[in-house]
Amino acid sequence: MKRDFRDRYAPQTMQAGQGLQEEEKKMIRLHETGVYLTKDGIIPDGPAAPAGLPAREEAEQRTIAWQILKAHNTSGDKNNLKLKFDKLTSHDITYVGIIQTARASGLTRFPIPYVLTNCHNSLCAVGGTINEDDHMFGLTCAKRYGGVYVPPHQAVIHQYAREQMAEGGAMILGSDSHTRYGALGTMAIGEGGPELVKQLLGRTYDVKRPGVVAVYLTGSPRRGVGPQDIALALIGAVFANGYVKNKVMEFVGPGVANLTVDERIGVDVMTTETTCLSSIWITDEKVEEFYEIHGRREAYRALAPGENAWYEGAVEVNLDEIRPMIAMPFHPSNVYPIHELKENLKDILADCEKKAKVSLGRGVSYRLRDKIVDGNLYVEQGIIAGCAGGGFENICAAADILRGRNIGDGRFSLSVYPASTPIFKELMANGTAGDLISAGAVVKTAFCGPCFGAGDTPANQALSIRHSTRNFPNREGSKLQEHQIASVALMDARSIAATAAAKGFLTGADELDVEYTGPAYHFDGSIYANRVFDGRGKADPETEIQFGPNIKDWPEMVPLTEDILLRVAAVIHDPVTTTDELIPSGETSSYRSNPEALSQFTLSRKVPAYVERAKEVREAEMIRRMNTCPMRENKDIGDAFRAVKAVHPELKARATGIGTVIYAVKPGDGSAREQAASCQKVLGGWANIAREYATKRYRSNLINWGMIPFLLPDEELPFAELDFLFIPGIRTAVETGAQEITAYRILDGKLIPFTLGIGEMTKDERQIILDGCLINYYKAH
Repeated sequence: MKRDFRDRYAPQTMQAGQGLQEEEKKMIRLHETGVYLTKDGIIPDGPAAPAGLPAREEAEQRTIAWQILKAHNTSGDKNNLKLKFDKLTSHDITYVGIIQTARASGLTRFPIPYVLTNCHNSLCAVGGTINEDDHMFGLTCAKRYGGVYVPPHQAVIHQYAREQMAEGGAMILGSDSHTRYGALGTMAIGEGGPELVKQLLGRTYDVKRPGVVAVYLTGSPRRGVGPQDIALALIGAVFANGYVKNKVMEFVGPGVANLTVDERIGVDVMTTETTCLSSIWITDEKVEEFYEIHGRREAYRALAPGENAWYEGAVEVNLDEIRPMIAMPFHPSNVYPIHELKENLKDILADCEKKAKVSLGRGVSYRLRDKIVDGNLYVEQGIIAGCAGGGFENICAAADILRGRNIGDGRFSLSVYPASTPIFKELMANGTAGDLISAGAVVKTAFCGPCFGAGDTPANQALSIRHSTRNFPNREGSKLQEHQIASVALMDARSIAATAAAKGFLTGADELDVEYTGPAYHFDGSIYANRVFDGRGKADPETEIQFGPNIKDWPEMVPLTEDILLRVAAVIHDPVTTTDELIPSGETSSYRSNPEALSQFTLSRKVPAYVERAKEVREAEMIRRMNTCPMRENKDIGDAFRAVKAVHPELKARATGIGTVIYAVKPGDGSAREQAASCQKVLGGWANIAREYATKRYRSNLINWGMIPFLLPDEELPFAELDFLFIPGIRTAVETGAQEITAYRILDGKLIPFTLGIGEMTKDERQIILDGCLINYYKAH
């Protein structure tokens, strides 16, 4: 069997002797060193670089990314940035918690444009009225504080931002991880809710200056190749090796001009899956035309790097060589060219089943090879949706493939979700929607549900192919704890349509001879003008906020104590742990306005025993806070304290924080959802321990909820699940900026020392942890 696509790419000097196929080396090439972008293309930095190039320190400030970051930095320090954003955006899973946190911290008005979209909890079926209660909360807050409210089914969050918010040279912060508008010249970042709270309260987004990596495009896409194919090839090349982690991807090169704006947008939104911090593209007359079509020509700004700009690395992408791709379960980086999958079907499916056991556990029966029918892979469902797939050109291309064909009357189904009502109207006007419906597809309103498991959940053991953003375990809505398992493979809309035309048998779009019509797009701005509430700059403090019974305040959170006693409530050995596994999506999303109710789902699909373990320890902490000795109420905690007091007789149990900690190798990949951290906090979590954190945003979420992001590089753990850990002097260590601390495993009445890394934190981050959470920090400072 051919090797996993993810393993084929490494920085250039690491490729020697790996026996890569020539077509693969032509597709994507990574540079090990920094590079200069010259008029002649990419020039690697180093002794062989031609004379006359500027010094790195000067040339690295010539990138588009640095030009934008510099304009938004308020610190006066080019290495330690304090950014103020131009606009904010949230959806109905996140804005309630953000506004509640900001209200508790003194919010009086929205100081910058803040858009509240309603594209996640759009369906009001789970939990009765609570989703619509959240929507009414959002509308009344938009009126009270001066925001923009986009009603359900009008647009998915990122399409609305592209159509109405993006602006050349601007910065947007969103509480959704796929906040990416770089193709339109806007540097956008997706973060957890507390980072938006900081902006609402006039504070800053603090980050070390990120490295910038050039993505140098050449060539033109083949017929049948779409933006998702390009994106998946890119993700497959850079995710596993961390090549762009927490950096800015800057798209340059002559190949950019050969992509339409819709194609650029489709690639750009998927950069989140590389774990980069943000993205930005050169802009041209096509981008200017996009703004003009949407009635906002004044928002356009020509962006290009300065001459001989220096980049920390470079990814060279030859668009000519990209083929239709597929990301197999259970990660967007588990990528293969479709033709390669079909040529090696049994071996690759067997490998996917083997990898699945790592995340799903051996108690779950998961099968893919059963889907081989007469030598072909059969899938049960196709979805084209959301911020990645629901664009005008994707849907028109799918209709071109299906025109005159049909999806059949078998198990295979196809649903199409235009990303906004203006797109939907144009699809109806030009006949595209009718062609899809005639072929057997169901065309639905703008909704993000299929992307995170709140709509179009397939049958048990079914395989769904989707032009959406992620394919993590259970993300499509199946529930392991109820003996359900389905899975998703990511593909481009064109190949999904080709598979639909083949009645569910996997088919790449390049296998069909199709004439793509490429119809023009006409935007109808009256749709938003007639329906969207726009209260920017018009706060009305007399407006009464409408609450629902599910909207609850955050519980009390106490400052960090000098010493802490932690129980290891979960140990996860998976190579990567996603935020979907830390707090599941789908029906749980309806409870995100209720911290205690939502916390009951924490790790429910990964470590089902976690919640009860955490609640038992939390009960002891509640007893401590009432100035009662917790040793008398819980035998295990009492035994742990007695072991500690044998060595530290001065220890006072009533003054020692008691809580839980989880260990995961690399937690936090995927969604920006702050609840992945806040739910642990609500249940009494004080910390995470990890070999590394998958994303900056998850680590920031931990800090903002007063949880210490400990580091432990050792592969062999010095503790086990359910052990107690004693960490003396942690408050002093955080106060003084210590980089590591001695912790103790309590085993058989003995204290066994080991070292935990604390990692580098800003002064404000340390204070947030000391105060117990961001809410407490704002109350105190």
